[in-house]
Amino acid sequence: MDHVDVLIVRAGLSGIGAAVHLQKGAPDRSFALLERRQAIGGTWDLFRYPGIRSDSDMFTLGYRFKPWTAAKSIADGPSILSYVREAAAENDVERDIRFDHKVTAASWSSADARWTVTAQRGDGSTATLTCTFLYMCSGYYSYDEGYRPEFAGESDFAGRIVHPQFWPDDLDYAGKRVVVIGSGATAVTLVPEMAKTAAHVTMLQRSPTYVISRPGNDAVADRLRAVLPSKLAYALVRFKNIGWSQYFYRMTRKQPDKVRDLLLDGVKQELGEGYDIATHFTPRYKPWDQRLCLIPDADLFAAIKAGAASVVTDHIDHFTATGIRLKSGEELPADVIVTATGLKLIALGGMSVTVDGKAIKPGDCIAYKGMMFSNVPNLALSLGYINASWTLRSDLIAGYVVRILNHMKATGTAIATPVPGPDVHAERLAFDLSSGYVQRAVDAMPKSGNRRPWKVTANYVLDTLELRFGKVDDGELRFTTVHEATSAAGARELLAA
Repeated sequence: MDHVDVLIVRAGLSGIGAAVHLQKGAPDRSFALLERRQAIGGTWDLFRYPGIRSDSDMFTLGYRFKPWTAAKSIADGPSILSYVREAAAENDVERDIRFDHKVTAASWSSADARWTVTAQRGDGSTATLTCTFLYMCSGYYSYDEGYRPEFAGESDFAGRIVHPQFWPDDLDYAGKRVVVIGSGATAVTLVPEMAKTAAHVTMLQRSPTYVISRPGNDAVADRLRAVLPSKLAYALVRFKNIGWSQYFYRMTRKQPDKVRDLLLDGVKQELGEGYDIATHFTPRYKPWDQRLCLIPDADLFAAIKAGAASVVTDHIDHFTATGIRLKSGEELPADVIVTATGLKLIALGGMSVTVDGKAIKPGDCIAYKGMMFSNVPNLALSLGYINASWTLRSDLIAGYVVRILNHMKATGTAIATPVPGPDVHAERLAFDLSSGYVQRAVDAMPKSGNRRPWKVTANYVLDTLELRFGKVDDGELRFTTVHEATSAAGARELLAA
């Protein structure tokens, strides 16, 4: 049975970053990556729908250790995929990746101070590995299914129905009428891209989402890169963008009405006073209670103004042979219907987890520093930001995992277990959003506690102070030897009996 010091699950943006951090910060520790697909890239290899792109700028979505040098700040999917694969190649990570390995179960033994991990190969066979530390970089959504509500009359529709997560290679929508159901990041990406060749694209939403436009290129970055070394320019632009995003988020919490007015004024400037912004672009919630949708260079607004796209706010009654009948009685004609209805959130890639024979439910756990589960030893989760670039926190977490590993080596301990004190209790989901896809995952995601280090924040500055510069041995992450752990486990069994 193969054994490594650290086992990383998935070779996407987070997994490749984790591997590089381990190489640089703990070069004497062995590691391997298990990737369920046959290629590096994760999300950016999985999603193939038209216009796929980031909804964060690449100066913050990029790694701290690898400057983003392409012209576009809001980058397309293929460019991001190329960037991730470059990072892997530059650091010779691919040799440590085992492709076609889908992790299905992980079992911790305190007596052995190791995880036993089971993975299913593409040919149906099973692989078993052990590791001292398990590092989950599997993201937070299911690769196997998206969120897909059933609509009455779907079987009557004569056209094609597709979900963006599983975009078919043979779909030809040129010259056809398209209805995109949804109003989130995927929908606002699809609509202007499909509108370039479709006869018309309608974005059908039950309720509006806040939409903000930003230039696809960062003018400050262009100027700095022209006169400074790439690493310095990257660091300065990254600092600028982090500062701006943190300031903007704080304003949404402190002065939500003012931010709301600014966002709606931006839409009015693009679409004009005659457009029904109150119906189609004015949400019922406050800014950042749900994700803001970023559109580069106002492309969605341009498609609407050109007549190539439109927005309809209504509820679906049923599908017909030729389109969608709405509750209002209107019928939207369609040849293609795209259900951009969201993701299905899961924790730990959907694998089952046991600790000394006891099944662990992520939803029953409290997140320690936004990266570990209460009372679960030697397991870290790369959990990025919802209100900022994912990689900002995943980079911090990778660095902290290295600090934990180095602390265990220096102190001769083998196990690191987050143990909440009696005053710690769960307050909310780790993802503090009212979005449907988050609220549907109540049982799948860990909770945020009532105080640090158990409170999951959306504050990069505080997280940096805690994860890069704070104490590792903080009294709440318990470091023990194998003997101490087995003695404690035995005492718990006696008490239970």
